[in-house]
Amino acid sequence: MRIVALSPLVLWTLTLAGCQSKAAQVKRLQDQYNAEYAAYAKDCLEEDNSGATRLLTGQTLTKEQMADLEAKKKERDARCKPKADHLAQLQKEILAAQQ
Repeated sequence: MRIVALSPLVLWTLTLAGCQSKAAQVKRLQDQYNAEYAAYAKDCLEEDNSGATRLLTGQTLTKEQMADLEAKKKERDARCKPKADHLAQLQKEILAAQQ
């Protein structure tokens, strides 16, 4: 009889422990995402807008300047894509952990 009476208490305790570990996992993933996003934003989102600024002010760019800007963009995209993919994976893991 004692076992039957303790069963709901044991189940409740296990459920509570599972929720706490789930919350800890979500917090760990969010902390990791926030730390990595700061570096990603600095490296990849604060781009050189000198070409856009020139175009907005009416200055025209030579073909060489346009090619240089395009090369810089391709280099930045190649460098930043793995970081962006990793951050997207972290977002998916956070969402899955919150379910």
